[in-house]
Amino acid sequence: MNQICIVCVDDEPEVLEAVERDLSEFDDHFPVESASSAKAARQLFEDLNVNGDHVGLVLCDHLMPEETGVELLVSLSDMPSACHARRVLLTGQASHADTIEALNQGGLDYYMAKPWAGKVLKDVVRDQLTSYVIEHSPTPASYMNILDGVKIAEFLHRSGGFSDH
Repeated sequence: MNQICIVCVDDEPEVLEAVERDLSEFDDHFPVESASSAKAARQLFEDLNVNGDHVGLVLCDHLMPEETGVELLVSLSDMPSACHARRVLLTGQASHADTIEALNQGGLDYYMAKPWAGKVLKDVVRDQLTSYVIEHSPTPASYMNILDGVKIAEFLHRSGGFSDH
């Protein structure tokens, strides 16, 4: 695994810029990539796969032209670089039925309403990436300083990654 990336998908450029700005503290360890549509996101996932990179987290708007965010999240299971990604729906316009579909069909890990608070977004991203590296990284300890170090340490202790001696 080369890099674990965060992918933000939204058709509004100012939203993508705001998310990238809020997540800039993660960029050294988890490159933040953007896509302005589901189609562009799919191409990005393919490019990351070719480079040997993986998507650890997808932050996706719901209402976009041509395809909804829920439809994109549902399809992640078929994409090698993103099939294990944590899924966050970041939207201000999803209906109750859309949210239920995202939970039931898309494996949604978190729902977040727009507008968001920067600190809350960072906390959600930190929590979701911590879960991702615990489940999928061969070296979760290397992320203790940027993610939830306590959760990672507890996992390593339970799994025998840390000894009591």
